[in-house]
Amino acid sequence: MTQDNMSALSGLASFAKLEELIEARSQEGSTEATLTFEAFEVELGHAMRSLENDLKAIDLARYDIEADAVIVGGQEWRKCLSDQPKTYLSASGPVTVSRNLYRPVGGGKSICPLELRSGIIAGLYTPVLARQVSYLMGHMTSQDTSHVFLELGISGPSSSSCDRLPKVLSPVWEANRETWEDALRQQEFVPAEASVVAVSLDGVMVPDKDGQRDAKAKREAAKEQGVSKQLRGPAGYREVGCGTVTLYDEEANRLDTVRYARAPEYKKKTLTEQLDAELASIVAVRPDLELVALADGAEENWRYFERPVYANAMQIVDHGHASQHLKAGLAAYYGDKSVAGRAEYERLRIILRDQFGGVDQVITELGGLVRKMGGKRFKRRRKLLGAEINYFKNQRERMAYADYQARGLPIGSGVVEAACKTLATQRLKRSGMSWRDGKQAILTIRSLQQSNRWTAAWGLISGHFRVEVISVRKRAHLRELTFTQKAA
Repeated sequence: MTQDNMSALSGLASFAKLEELIEARSQEGSTEATLTFEAFEVELGHAMRSLENDLKAIDLARYDIEADAVIVGGQEWRKCLSDQPKTYLSASGPVTVSRNLYRPVGGGKSICPLELRSGIIAGLYTPVLARQVSYLMGHMTSQDTSHVFLELGISGPSSSSCDRLPKVLSPVWEANRETWEDALRQQEFVPAEASVVAVSLDGVMVPDKDGQRDAKAKREAAKEQGVSKQLRGPAGYREVGCGTVTLYDEEANRLDTVRYARAPEYKKKTLTEQLDAELASIVAVRPDLELVALADGAEENWRYFERPVYANAMQIVDHGHASQHLKAGLAAYYGDKSVAGRAEYERLRIILRDQFGGVDQVITELGGLVRKMGGKRFKRRRKLLGAEINYFKNQRERMAYADYQARGLPIGSGVVEAACKTLATQRLKRSGMSWRDGKQAILTIRSLQQSNRWTAAWGLISGHFRVEVISVRKRAHLRELTFTQKAA
């Protein structure tokens, strides 16, 4: 540090207070300390952050421009206000600095070169604090996020400002999403030991304010028509789509997973486009990978896998989901709490998973149970069991689990089911929550975090907010005006 810098540092009141604290502490006897170590640690933290804020204010001022006009994005802006103080929020606390404002030549909203050049986000956050708040918002509520900073002794980000930040960042991400997602993929590589790439699609219902409004309108319409029957399905809920692209080695060990989640959307259009792009980037460098389409039995999911890119894919119904249908079928015959039924379920589940042709044996044995349930009193239970048998018949070609395991292919869609739980359920379905436009922002943050892309993604986001500002000096500006007037 130069002598001038040391002099400037010594002139700061925060630096003087830090020196006083250290000096006072050094004068205390080891057994007669006025402050406990905990209290000293708190006071030292406050003093260090105060000094840090002053140093940031000094450095932030360097990004301001003193000129008659500036050019941003090819447009000229004239100075309208000088030395206007503003307080920004940083990772160490509030930072106050004076800056100049410029207005478009034709009139309109002013800009601040200091904010543009330094990358201030949402006109309030320094880049580091914006990243910290965004990261925490991916894990907890805005109120909890605000409380974390208070617990750390950092004043500034309120609950409302924490809530607002992801909503500011989300439109920026969406506007650049395809380009930025492609940039993230280009920074990654496919492990040499990878032998399989599996794509999975699923969804989870989350509370939705628009859905609640629509459900209320339907109830009122039904009431006017004299229909008292309760509408089916969870009122006020809509489906968040989740998708994963996973790489496995030849022993079906998971190597890496990219996770996506999208707010309710018609036919999961954006989600499926993301999965297509992710798969294409992997296949482009490793066309030798075996492609697996892995999902539960939902018809909507399998309609997606009808795309030409999956024409040669191995289609597999999640074994866990198939087991649930097996359990439901046996419960229709034995009852839910039957010991014999549980034993039979375990036997058939293992046959289905490990025995070649196991699905055919399951269908045969369930069919034998149907024939044992004669008479009208078994009609409902017979119908339930029959529906499960039809399920296995319809999915038979996707249930050769012993063959799949012998080839080193995955047989469970637990990765995408976990994505539904960790991306959406854990964050969006807390007690009392209901969402509208803010959920995609949170889903995007969580998707990037869980795909190990957060650091690289933040580099793209923060870079977007750093804008080049060209200073137009006074003499050059006047010379340009004079030339223009003479030419006219």
